[in-house]
Amino acid sequence: MNKLNIYDDVYKPEQQAFAATENDAIDFRLLVKSLWKDKWLIAVTTLLLSVAAVIFALYQPNIYRSDALLAPAEAEQGSGGLAALAGQFGGLASMAGINLGNSGSSDKSKLAIEVLTSRFFIQNFIEKHDILADVMAAKSWDYNSKELNYDSDDYDVASNSWTRDVSGPFAAKPSLQEAYKEFVAKMIVSTSKDTGMTSLSIEHVSPIVAQKWVTWLIADINADMKNRDVNEAERSIAFLKKQIEQTNVADIRSILYKLVEEQAKTIMFAEVRNEYVFKTIDPAQVTQEKAKPKRGLIVLLGVFSGIFLGLFISIIRYFFKK
Repeated sequence: MNKLNIYDDVYKPEQQAFAATENDAIDFRLLVKSLWKDKWLIAVTTLLLSVAAVIFALYQPNIYRSDALLAPAEAEQGSGGLAALAGQFGGLASMAGINLGNSGSSDKSKLAIEVLTSRFFIQNFIEKHDILADVMAAKSWDYNSKELNYDSDDYDVASNSWTRDVSGPFAAKPSLQEAYKEFVAKMIVSTSKDTGMTSLSIEHVSPIVAQKWVTWLIADINADMKNRDVNEAERSIAFLKKQIEQTNVADIRSILYKLVEEQAKTIMFAEVRNEYVFKTIDPAQVTQEKAKPKRGLIVLLGVFSGIFLGLFISIIRYFFKK
């Protein structure tokens, strides 16, 4: 008897494990049966979310994307002469605010991208081109009439006035801070590490507006960067001329004249070149195909969401019953 008890104790864990596995298999079969009983619940949730996804997709306006491919413009012609003077006269030039380093066009294009996405530049861009309504209130675009439709709750086209109902600190007319956030959300700037090319894209309900904005942005950033360099060169020339008047040493005067000459080259180079920082390789076009929404994908996500929701509810019900 004792031996039998010993054997029973030895085989008891294996029997328990087998019984547990058998129970799990039975529970799984019961779960499948429960899911089959709730097939109408799963079907209804799938149908409801699918219909909701279809309605949502149909009410989403078409968004068009216009993009341009840009290449860094060549470095200034005078940069070589400035770099040659850097070793001997760097200290004097730095006093005049002159950069004698051989900063290439890639460095300047990086700076231009930072300026392009800055609050100051974007806010000035919106004011300059008077596009606040297109940024904040554009709702859809009529392909036949080529006209924008605005949200009547926010903007009245007839009276050219803002009618949106907001609480403080916001006003009926959107601020430039609000407009900056909306504009940046529509703008995409990316630079390829391999080629150094920059892609500038704008997404908008109107393909015409998107194309205009890209074209304006390229022209404005080139003009802005050119004005920065011209103003800096003019201030440097003014400083250098004062130093020339104050010194009688021939060698120093010769050096100062060379620096003035290099700054004059910078101004001349900037004035004769419109594409100062970015050279347009592929200009923006009025696209005919929408970029989004992907309505088929939205509906597909709605179908799968309905199935998963129905299965989840059925499984919860099964465990509560159990």
